[in-house]
Amino acid sequence: MPKQRPYTLTIAGFDPSGGAGLTADIKTFEALKVQGLSVCTALTYQHESEFEGVDWLNTEQLKHQLTILLRKYKVPFAKIGLVQSMEVLQQLIKLMHQLSPDTNLIWDPILKASAGFTFHEQVQAEQLKELCRQLYLITPNWLEMQQLMPDKPAPEAAAQLSQYCHVLLKGGHNQEKPGYDYLYYKGEAKSFRPKQQVQIGKHGSGCVLSAAVTALLAQGYPLHKACRKAKDYTTRFLNSNSTLLGYHHF
Repeated sequence: MPKQRPYTLTIAGFDPSGGAGLTADIKTFEALKVQGLSVCTALTYQHESEFEGVDWLNTEQLKHQLTILLRKYKVPFAKIGLVQSMEVLQQLIKLMHQLSPDTNLIWDPILKASAGFTFHEQVQAEQLKELCRQLYLITPNWLEMQQLMPDKPAPEAAAQLSQYCHVLLKGGHNQEKPGYDYLYYKGEAKSFRPKQQVQIGKHGSGCVLSAAVTALLAQGYPLHKACRKAKDYTTRFLNSNSTLLGYHHF
């Protein structure tokens, strides 16, 4: 009998193209051999190169989805992607702590769609710190980090937030060292250099990386190894074909 796979949860939006959001997360979970569960936060109207809008599910709908899942399944790690607002994010975190206090939460701060639609404006510094105190890891890219803390360079901002939780600063927009990611904790950083040059970007690559980290943590990898292996997985995803929609494979 095959070994039982650990359960992993994504709380994210639905992308009809399948390239980002909970669909991409579930593909990543399956490829990395965890059993994926999903809670839908929003219905988006988009494909890999165009974004027309979003309809948000309300808090009661989110609560209903989470309650029935977490009543049955033990989830060691869960990721949160697209949410309507910082207030909804706070409510989700509080609800997760109530329903499944042992679940480690990972937040992928999706602040703007790749097609240009902005979801969140500037976040208050104290609100951000309080959020991070309740999280295990956040996974902003360079631009998201600057939007979260616009008064500081991205590495300095990541180092500061790492006093409250782990921070994986994704390097796709790193101008000085393209493709280098940095994992921060308590102000100290560990770098992950790219093993391959990326030929073409992909819709949903940030979702895939954060989902891969979540899956690998659920598999029992320590955080730095999970980040390293997730980066390798994402690089293969990025280089899988010449379109904006990547292929998933282990």
